Amino acid sequence: MSVSLFDPIFGATAVVAATDDRAWLGALCEVEAALARACARAGVIEQATAARITTAAGELGRSDPAELGRRAAADGNPVIPLVAALRAAVGEDAAAVHLGATSQDVLDTASMLIAHRALAGIVADLSACGASSARLAREHRDTHMAGRTLLQQAVPTTFGALAAVWGAALDRAGAGLAATRDDLPVQLGGAAGTLAGLPLDVVAGLAAELGLSEPGGVWHTDRTVVAALAGALGVAAVAIGKVATDVVLLAQTEVGEVREDAPGGSSIMAHKQNPIAAVTARAGAARAPALVATLLSGQHELQRAAGAWHAEWPALVALLRAVGGAASRLDTCLTGLHVDTDAMARNAAGHDGDTGHAGEFVDRYLDGRSP
Repeated sequence: MSVSLFDPIFGATAVVAATDDRAWLGALCEVEAALARACARAGVIEQATAARITTAAGELGRSDPAELGRRAAADGNPVIPLVAALRAAVGEDAAAVHLGATSQDVLDTASMLIAHRALAGIVADLSACGASSARLAREHRDTHMAGRTLLQQAVPTTFGALAAVWGAALDRAGAGLAATRDDLPVQLGGAAGTLAGLPLDVVAGLAAELGLSEPGGVWHTDRTVVAALAGALGVAAVAIGKVATDVVLLAQTEVGEVREDAPGGSSIMAHKQNPIAAVTARAGAARAPALVATLLSGQHELQRAAGAWHAEWPALVALLRAVGGAASRLDTCLTGLHVDTDAMARNAAGHDGDTGHAGEFVDRYLDGRSP
């Protein structure tokens, strides 16, 4: 894994490992090997042949991804040179490699594998953020603070009520991503989406081999699968960005109502206590809408898109990294977040009225959370 200068800053180190070039090469090779095993399950090729292809694919998965990328430029996707290399490696079994599949089958299925693995960490971080929010809501159910509308003080509320809003959004986002992850399907339709030359049960076998779901049909140019994934990641970015923005605002020197456990400093101003985890979580979340738009904008024509499909690959990687990094940084922000109740009381002076049903809303939120 090659970690860039900015990956650790934006919390993306773990998700980069799940989405980098070596992860992609490994996923592509896994799909080719799984396809061979699924064909053997269906009696299309011999088990021994599938085993030899699996071994060769494993070895190819440890080769140089950059070299594959250079060779892919001529044909527009990395599967074509990968298949050529795999066929050369297995020799007399070459005809059984990539049997009945097209490049898009392999690349789409590999992208689902990549997303499935990356989402595991993102969902876990969102769950941790939700748990931290629930803890804050419980601890500060009755902690009065000034409510603020249009960034001006309004009527009083409680910090617990605000934390409950955070937690509810994070829980919904995490549940949505988890459900989307469970539904990520394989792709297998062959050259024009008719699966010519293979029995239909190879699709189920491929899904079983890879631990992905079996699709209801071919989705070469039905990109609602990708759109649903992008949408779920976009919702997560909205939830993350809301919390991060509130922390940044409440941590301002003039407000001082919250403080991160390990605030960042400045290269020139020694007095600075920057809520840097919230700042970088907010930055990651801010990148998501444009990437979601790219993944929603592709109107894929007929049986294979000319360009719209290709545009998805880097956008999906970037979106997973942006949201994954943001979730990781928000987890850091909320873990050990310090709440200054004296500052909240001081800032709410003169606004000590009724907090309405804030406490009841906190109770309902906590009661509704899964144990």
